[in-house]
Amino acid sequence: MEPITGDVLRGHLEAMILAALERGGVHGFEVWRRLEEAGRGSLRLKEGSLYPALYRLEKAGLIASEWENTPAGQRGPRRRVYQLTKKGTHRLAESRAEWDRFVNVVGGILGGLT
Repeated sequence: MEPITGDVLRGHLEAMILAALERGGVHGFEVWRRLEEAGRGSLRLKEGSLYPALYRLEKAGLIASEWENTPAGQRGPRRRVYQLTKKGTHRLAESRAEWDRFVNVVGGILGGLT
């Protein structure tokens, strides 16, 4: 099966990120990993798509972030941890309802017009 990339994801990526954050706050790489895992090998998400989307979601108040300090004794850069806001939780519910309507309409059309 061909991986899902670019144009097909456009319009759905932000809702998918909100869903990935529903289980709790994580850094950007973990958001990417959760999406890749949930996509079961069919999703190919580029870093160049993820981080701008995270920025847009934060600017819209749908997610919040804070810097995580590197634990004592460990090396590495500080990481930004993202979490869903109440507004983001509400938007995710709206996105799921929109998706259900979309699937029903398009599924009916692709299933054959009568």
